[in-house]
Amino acid sequence: MATNTKLPITKKPSEPALFGEWRPFETLKKEVDRLFDDFGDDFWRHPFRSLAGAEKGWAQRFAASPAADVAETDKAYEITAELPGIDQKNIEVNVSDGGITIKGEKKEETEEKKKDYYVSERRYGSFERYFGLPEGVDADKIEATFKNGVLKVMLPKTAEAQKPAKKIDVKAA
Repeated sequence: MATNTKLPITKKPSEPALFGEWRPFETLKKEVDRLFDDFGDDFWRHPFRSLAGAEKGWAQRFAASPAADVAETDKAYEITAELPGIDQKNIEVNVSDGGITIKGEKKEETEEKKKDYYVSERRYGSFERYFGLPEGVDADKIEATFKNGVLKVMLPKTAEAQKPAKKIDVKAA
């Protein structure tokens, strides 16, 4: 009668696994470390300071990129930017160097005096967005309007750009 010999199958510690070893906790640790590095050391020493004060980098990152949409119609391109809390006088739209730049600055100050306390807060931030002008835009007729915290910039197309595409028939050679 034949006897079966069973040997345990093990891999040597120095032998790499197929396609490398998968270490889910080590990967998670690296991602968490990267996340904490993004905040910076100063944030964790003083986490309760306002964005207007110590976390200027955060405030600038958020203020530097207001939400904007770009849409195209038959006659124009339209840029719509959400700028809540910004006064019209603090918005600037410029056309130069083949593009349009939207700049703005937000200044907010609040002061509250009560019988047993006094609070004064200031928040400042500026932003700038640049959009390249597409071909066929009539730069002399660009208009901007601002209402209820929304800036709309109309970029009208030239008459040539508004013409429909001409279809070319393909003939057999």
